[in-house]
Amino acid sequence: MKNVHVSYDENVLVGFDKSDDAGVYRISGDIALVQTLDFFTPIVDDPFTFGQIAAANALSDVYAMGGVPVTAMNIVAFPLKKFSLDVLTAILNGGLHILNQAGVQLLGGHSIEDNELKYGLSITGRIHPDKILKNHGLENGDAIILTKPLGTGIIGTAVKADMAAPEIMKPFIASMITLNRGAAEAMSTYPVRACTDVTGFGLVGHMKEMLTGDMLEIEINSSSLPVLPGVRDNSEMGLVPAGLYRNKSYSETLCHISRDVPLHLSDVLFDPQTSGGLLIALPGTDAPALLKEMHDRGISDARIIASVKKSPEQKIRII
Repeated sequence: MKNVHVSYDENVLVGFDKSDDAGVYRISGDIALVQTLDFFTPIVDDPFTFGQIAAANALSDVYAMGGVPVTAMNIVAFPLKKFSLDVLTAILNGGLHILNQAGVQLLGGHSIEDNELKYGLSITGRIHPDKILKNHGLENGDAIILTKPLGTGIIGTAVKADMAAPEIMKPFIASMITLNRGAAEAMSTYPVRACTDVTGFGLVGHMKEMLTGDMLEIEINSSSLPVLPGVRDNSEMGLVPAGLYRNKSYSETLCHISRDVPLHLSDVLFDPQTSGGLLIALPGTDAPALLKEMHDRGISDARIIASVKKSPEQKIRII
């Protein structure tokens, strides 16, 4: 999309030119629409769970913009010759279960027959035009909070290889079906500078987008990173997704990784996430209060993972 040149009218408040999480279109002085869509192939075997994950993932982009999701449309590609319609019903019910949790109204959708199963949703949300959160705008002295543990790509690779231990499946699934709604509501009363959600580009890839246009350095404290159970063992066995290497190639020129950082934490920096947490940048003086509020809301994996300071060159330092 970066090579597609679109002329925006005055009501387009966020387009795709800055790699933000969703588009925003103003419809009145105090209401704008937040629009996004996402769909993918199954990451787990259970169809109901797959539907839950896909819905939570699609909703996340609206939360990352500071918006409130309102309506949804299903997107389905389904191989009729491979699966029964009971599978499709379970997927759609899983998605609906999450939409109901979010207070979002399903309006319909579209399906096609395809050789490969895919499911996702198009989400429309609302936001005040003056309260849009973008994925850039960091300032010196900011702290960055991450609200969910990392490692879904690594664990998902172990699942596909049938090498995931049963005890790591529950937290793996629980993280992906958890809405970012609580985190978004918590941050709404704080002076947030920038926000994005951690998905396919991995933690460092999304931090790279947060640095756009700013001569700043982000320093990540690797020991503070929340990581899913099983990530270390599977990483050390080489069970990592191909997307991890693509992400590393995309971001490594900005990265300075200390030799003391363990292999599994070095890997998880670039691990492509599904339905990951929010990355929230705000003044360092306000971050502890927001973190406490998140913990009080039950967002127990939220951590302050990084700080921002001036730098003669853009970089991401991992210590």
